[in-house]
Amino acid sequence: MGATGATGTAVVHSLLALGEPVRALTRTPQRPLPGLADAPRSLVEVQYADAADPESLRTAFKGADALFLAMANGPAQVELETRVIDLAARSGIGHIVKISAPAAEPDSPVAVSRGHHTVEEHLRASGLTSTVLRPYAFMQNLLRLAPTVAQGVILGTMGDAPCNYVDCRDIGDVAAAALTRPGIAGGTYGLTGPEAVSYPELASRLAALTGREIRYINLTPHELRDHLVQRAHMPAWLAEHVTEIQLLAVARPETPNGTVADILGRPPRTLDAFLHEHGGQFRQ
Repeated sequence: MGATGATGTAVVHSLLALGEPVRALTRTPQRPLPGLADAPRSLVEVQYADAADPESLRTAFKGADALFLAMANGPAQVELETRVIDLAARSGIGHIVKISAPAAEPDSPVAVSRGHHTVEEHLRASGLTSTVLRPYAFMQNLLRLAPTVAQGVILGTMGDAPCNYVDCRDIGDVAAAALTRPGIAGGTYGLTGPEAVSYPELASRLAALTGREIRYINLTPHELRDHLVQRAHMPAWLAEHVTEIQLLAVARPETPNGTVADILGRPPRTLDAFLHEHGGQFRQ
């Protein structure tokens, strides 16, 4: 589920690279999946499914033995994901790999993480084999900074706090391994890239990449929330979430771990490689 999202797309590609058959679930099956125009029809099947439509889930889950579950964060996430888990269990699916979040704790300072904790507990109580992936900040989300980078600034409320970044393609490879290698199934894994980088350091790297002066401006939490709502046009709950996760990085300094390398047998992709790969978007 979530085959058109950043992690879901990566998982589809990773499974196809392993020669595994995939049923990619989406609410818009008429649209081509990113980068899959040449995928073998014998391996990938695109099918309609909507977490708010139980009958579509029952149809989509027929004959499947494992499910990758990634849904966009949102106010209804707990209700929708627990429904998916219950229907998957009744449909004969035996293993769910769920994308969760760091600090998925009952008293987490991040509301979305508290929701993920509730879903994780529901998944563990379902009787299914459950693998939980808790990735840190997606490198792909840095592309959302391009409009302000074009103006020579990065805005945030993290000060000098380091932030873990991980490439969604590495998350996809780990998820594919969890879905296909029994020795990995059943664990809970925090996923990071090879280094934690602060916003001032990120600004410095983007300045070197673009050849322009780029400054980091540290805002108060209130100022950041207002900017995200009024200038970036985010829903209030999402602006609150972005602010909360930045404040969490300040309260709990982040350091990288070796989980991706341990599971995949290779180093995770680097932030510098990602920035250079997408340099054109930051230079606009």
